Amino acid sequence: MKDSLAKLKEKLSEAMNSVLPVIGIVMILCFSIAPISPSILLCFLMGAAMIIIGTMFFTLGAEISMTPMGEHVGAAMTKSKNLFIIILLGFILGFIITVSEPDLQVLAQQVPSIPNIIIIVSVAIGVGIFLVVAQIRMLFGIPLSYMLVGLYIFVFVLSFFVPSSFWAVAFDSGGVTTGPMTVPFIMALGVGISSVRNDRHASNDSFGLVALCSVGPILAVLLLGMIYKPNESAYVAPSIPEIANSKELWNLFMVGLPTYFKEIAISLFPIILFFGIFQVFVLKLDMRNLKKIIVGMIYTYIGLVLFLTGANIGFMPAGNYIGQVMASAEYKWLLIPVGMIIGFFIVRAEPAVYVLNKQVEEMTDGAIPAIAMSMSLSIGVAASVGLAILRVLTGISIMYLLIPGYAIALTLSFFVPKLFTAIAFDSGGVASGPMTATFLLPLAQGACVAVGGNIVTDAFGVVAMVAMTPLITIQVLGLIYQIKKKYSPKAQPAVDYTLDNLDDNAIIEL
Repeated sequence: MKDSLAKLKEKLSEAMNSVLPVIGIVMILCFSIAPISPSILLCFLMGAAMIIIGTMFFTLGAEISMTPMGEHVGAAMTKSKNLFIIILLGFILGFIITVSEPDLQVLAQQVPSIPNIIIIVSVAIGVGIFLVVAQIRMLFGIPLSYMLVGLYIFVFVLSFFVPSSFWAVAFDSGGVTTGPMTVPFIMALGVGISSVRNDRHASNDSFGLVALCSVGPILAVLLLGMIYKPNESAYVAPSIPEIANSKELWNLFMVGLPTYFKEIAISLFPIILFFGIFQVFVLKLDMRNLKKIIVGMIYTYIGLVLFLTGANIGFMPAGNYIGQVMASAEYKWLLIPVGMIIGFFIVRAEPAVYVLNKQVEEMTDGAIPAIAMSMSLSIGVAASVGLAILRVLTGISIMYLLIPGYAIALTLSFFVPKLFTAIAFDSGGVASGPMTATFLLPLAQGACVAVGGNIVTDAFGVVAMVAMTPLITIQVLGLIYQIKKKYSPKAQPAVDYTLDNLDDNAIIEL
C-alpha cells in the first residue's frame, strides 16, 4: 500500500511539473493580451486539474500494465518462430489497438465526404499492415533508414495525385492515430520482440515500430482521398461555455464524463480481450503478475477518462478563443512566439511522451537521459507550432514545409546512430497526441477563423508539423552524442591479470 501511494505521489509530481507551465502561460495571456470570459477560464482551470490527475493515473497504469503486456506478447509471438503466426497476430494486434485509439474518432469526423467507418477501418488496416512490416524489419535486421526513405518518397509522390485540400488532414492522421492508447503497447511490443534476439543490434531495433506504423494512416487516408475526391468540409467551432455558477461548471464536466467512460471502455476492451486470450493459451502468467496488470489497467482507464474529459471540455474552447482573440488584434504576429512557448511546454503533458522518455532511458542504460529527450522534443514541438501558426497567418502550402523537413530528417538518418533514427521517428508519432489535438489545433483554428483563412488547408496540419520537427531535433541530439563520444578521452585498455601473462615479480605483487 505504501509503495502504491509513493508511486502515485511521484507521478502526481511529474504531472504537475508537466501541466503547471501551460496553465501559467495561459493565465498570463488571459490577464494581459488575450482576455477571455470567466466561464472559459474556469473551464480551463477545471480541465487542467482533471488533466493533472488523469496524467498521474495514466502514467502509473501504463508503467505497470500496458508496458508489461506489450513486452510479454511481443516475446511470446517471436519465440514461436512461426512467421505466419507472427504476421497474423501482428496484423490483428495493429488493427484492434488502432480501432481502440480515441483520437481516431476525432480524425474520422474531420475528413470530408468519407463515412467515419470507412476512415476507421482503412486506417486500422494501414496500421496493421505496417506493424507487420515493422516486426519483419526487426526480425531480419533490415535498416530502418532505407525503409523510411523509400516509404516517404512514395507518400509524397502519391500526395500529388490527391486534392491539395486533403494533404494536411492526411499527414495529421499519421500523428493522431499513434496516441496514448497505441504507443505504450506498440513500444513495449518492440522491446518484447527484441528481447528474443541475442545479437548486438537487437536493442537498436527495439525502436522504430511507431515510426513505421505512422506511415500506414497517411497512406490509407491518401488512397481514400483518391477514391472519394473530397471537398472542403464545414468547420464547426467548439462551443464556448457560458457558466453562471460553480454548480453549472460541475454539471458541464459531469455531463461529459459518461461519454468518455463509455468511449475509453470500448477502446480498452479489444486490447484486454486480446491479452486475455493470449494469457489463457500462451502466456499463463502467475496470479501475482496478472493482478498487477489488472490494477494497472484500472489506473489506465481512470487516467484516460479524466485526461480526455479535461482536455476536450476544458482546454479546447480556451485554445480556440485565445487563437481568435490574438489573431484579431494588431499584434497577431505575436501569436507565433506565444504558440512556440506553449508548444515547448505542452508536449511534456502528453501522456505517451512520458512512456517514450522512460523507455529510451531504460533501453540505453541512461546513455540518453529522459531530460535530454524531453528537451529535444520540446524544442522540436516549439519550432513546429511556430511554423504551423506562420502557415495560418500566411496561407502557405503545407508541402513547402513538409518536403524540406522530411528531406532533412531522412538525410540525417544516414549520419547518426541507428538507435537515434528509430527513436526520432518514433517520437514524431508520440509527440502529436491529445494535448496537441485539443489545445494547439483549436488555437490554430481560432486564429484561422479570425484572419479569414481556409480551415482545411491552413489550420489542419498542426499535428503533421508536430510529428515532423522532433525527427530532426532528436537526430541532431544523436549527432551531438556521436561527436562527444568520438572526441571524449579514450578509455584505458583493461590490464590482463591472467597469471600466464605475468612475470614472477608481478605475481608476487598480486
